[in-house]
Amino acid sequence: MGKFQSKVKRNSSKYRADSHVEESAPVQTIQQYSRAHNDAVTYIAALKSDLCVSGGKDKAVVVSNWRTGAALKRFVGHEREVSKVACVFGSNRFFSASRDKTVLLWDLHCKAGSAQKFIGHHLIVTGLAVSPDCTKLVTGSRDNTLCKWDVETGQCLLKVAVSRNLVTHLCWVPGESYIVQTSEDKSTRVWDTRDLQVAHTFPLKQYIQMHCDVSEDGNYCVTSSNGFGGQGCEATLWDLRKTKDIVCEYKGHLQSTTSCIFLPKGMCDTSLVATTSHDCTVKVWERDTAGCVCSLFLDGSGPLASLAVCDNTSILCASFNSGIQSLQLDCSRGTSLRQVAKF
Repeated sequence: MGKFQSKVKRNSSKYRADSHVEESAPVQTIQQYSRAHNDAVTYIAALKSDLCVSGGKDKAVVVSNWRTGAALKRFVGHEREVSKVACVFGSNRFFSASRDKTVLLWDLHCKAGSAQKFIGHHLIVTGLAVSPDCTKLVTGSRDNTLCKWDVETGQCLLKVAVSRNLVTHLCWVPGESYIVQTSEDKSTRVWDTRDLQVAHTFPLKQYIQMHCDVSEDGNYCVTSSNGFGGQGCEATLWDLRKTKDIVCEYKGHLQSTTSCIFLPKGMCDTSLVATTSHDCTVKVWERDTAGCVCSLFLDGSGPLASLAVCDNTSILCASFNSGIQSLQLDCSRGTSLRQVAKF
């Protein structure tokens, strides 16, 4: 087995962080574009260097040019709100999951409806993991099951249920046949997609694990936790080569930490992790020391739902009240984060 052996109210004032903990956005001109969604944005992913794909409570999947703020295409096919979107960076195909219990495959250049439909879950689909060659898809749901699909045919190849495993997120390990999965049962599991069996389970955390991401080299994964009033609310770094212990924890958010991602090495000289939270803040951390290098409070955004990186200086953030926020990371003199646009 290789390395694996060894409902929120939309009131931003409720989530405002204490002034001595968080930094508000400095006074500046923020470019305002037309909103990509007419309701809360639930998830966002990078599709190409200048394109992102997002899903929202308006049931739509939207491809936008994040550099210009222009919504290029709007895909409608789900009967209820979109819960997750996923894609292989650089491709023209992407997937969306929904509360309607289905997953849809879309093609950027297709004018008709969805290219494929995946039906097999009995509750909201909350996890999507796509193989690097885009031929296999693994989905997870609050119905305690994971399904492995053939992308071209839409056929369910394998289906496995684990008691109380209410899936919150899935992420493919680069260069491997494994996926990482977080759950409401407070655990983080590593699955072998070849037979869809659990290869490893990390030690239980104290709070629900909300989200996960895997580093580009496939050596580390980071998970985020729900919580309230600063209890829980952390992100946790795990070493996939030494799976017994926590490497470090990133503590500082005051509400549930909804998203956690590794930032590309090209962004700064050091390895960084970014997190976002219901407390309306985006934080950037030194990966190995767990030191918070910068923190940005997005006033009026409401709870923040998701993060994505499209190039070496920009981070996109999905929010409940203010659409998609475009943030710029500057490491030229220290590390700073500022809001430049929203759409």
